[in-house]
Amino acid sequence: MSRSKNDTPRIYVADLSAYNNGRLHGAWIDATQDPDQIHEEIQAMLKKSPEPAAEEWAIHDFENFGGLQLSESEDMDKVSQVAKLIEEHGPLFAEVVSHFGGTQYLDDAVEAMEENYQGEYDDLADWAEQFAKDTGASMENYENYIDWERVANDAEMGGDIFTVEVDGKVHVFFNH
Repeated sequence: MSRSKNDTPRIYVADLSAYNNGRLHGAWIDATQDPDQIHEEIQAMLKKSPEPAAEEWAIHDFENFGGLQLSESEDMDKVSQVAKLIEEHGPLFAEVVSHFGGTQYLDDAVEAMEENYQGEYDDLADWAEQFAKDTGASMENYENYIDWERVANDAEMGGDIFTVEVDGKVHVFFNH
């Protein structure tokens, strides 16, 4: 998926020495870089600190991570990995990570995206009908009698699937 520079996940890393002394000093950093590159940019920002011997930092802001919330002390390996996957899959991936509870469940989110993603639909009933057709269910004589919304709701409430909404579309995942 091609994304514009304005959509790139970024973090704002603040110099805590400056912050604790009432000064704002920090840098916006492209989070899609390798963790070592992110740490190099953090060190470069700290070297320019208005405070002597600045060494502590924290993530004070972030953008283009969708609904995913990052902590001040988020692991940069995970920040980088999530940012790269958001760049690859779009905002949907950020919502999947949020669904699982944050970056500590990143492996679960990756597995869901790579192995359990069923696609994008206008609504859950559309998914249920398409799933029935794809699995070879013969509905020729009964299609008008099936309440696809109810079938889909049962699948979600029963834990067989979970959904994530992005830009008015429902994205369906098997819950395996």
